[in-house]
Amino acid sequence: MKVVALLLVMAFAVVARSQNTINNYKYVLVPERFDIFKQDDQYGINTLTKDLLENVGFKCFMTNDVLPADVANNKCNALRAELVAKKKFLATDLSLVLKDCQGQIIYKSEEGISREKEWNTAYTEALKNAFVSLRGAHYKYDSTGAIQATQSTESTTPVPVAAIPATITENKDVLYAQPNAIGYQLIDTSPKKVMTLLKTSMPNYFIAENGVEKGVVFSKNNEWYFEYYKDDKLVSLKLSIKF
Repeated sequence: MKVVALLLVMAFAVVARSQNTINNYKYVLVPERFDIFKQDDQYGINTLTKDLLENVGFKCFMTNDVLPADVANNKCNALRAELVAKKKFLATDLSLVLKDCQGQIIYKSEEGISREKEWNTAYTEALKNAFVSLRGAHYKYDSTGAIQATQSTESTTPVPVAAIPATITENKDVLYAQPNAIGYQLIDTSPKKVMTLLKTSMPNYFIAENGVEKGVVFSKNNEWYFEYYKDDKLVSLKLSIKF
């Protein structure tokens, strides 16, 4: 009980400064057609978007491409590119937006503006200008995340599971782990966020909350468990997680 309480205190401290950034993502999916256009790859803008994202450092795929296994099995491992256009007098204005699998905006570029009269030239120039701010963000993929939990002076060694009687149940639904700056979000196939996992100083041991219960998620014998207290009794829920 002391260990769980200590980890929950750490969780609140970490959540207060949590953030999700483009550096947590290796992949970007680019659609065949942006909503602002009427045709696939109109003016070559979709292909150009993919090329510009790859020049920044992302691994990019069109949505109908054959995807790598870690994206094909979990679309939450990739951002999705969108373009936003604003109407301006005698000008073409574009912004690049990168969203996660829940539709949350992870990055939005500065507006790229062109005053060219030909649509092909105008959209191309506006898009390239929008990427100036993204290049200035100095993207670099970080699989581990930049924020770590503050070390406590008290021992955080987990109490062996066998030492605490627990009511064990099983959730057979597969949950997909989406990385962020401080850990993971567990997403179901909807996709909907089911649980938040916060990294600790120990590998395969996370502070966890699902919107109702707060506890810990850890790996034991190559299986994952979510443990929390309810009515002063320890509850252990076996999870099926794909990282």
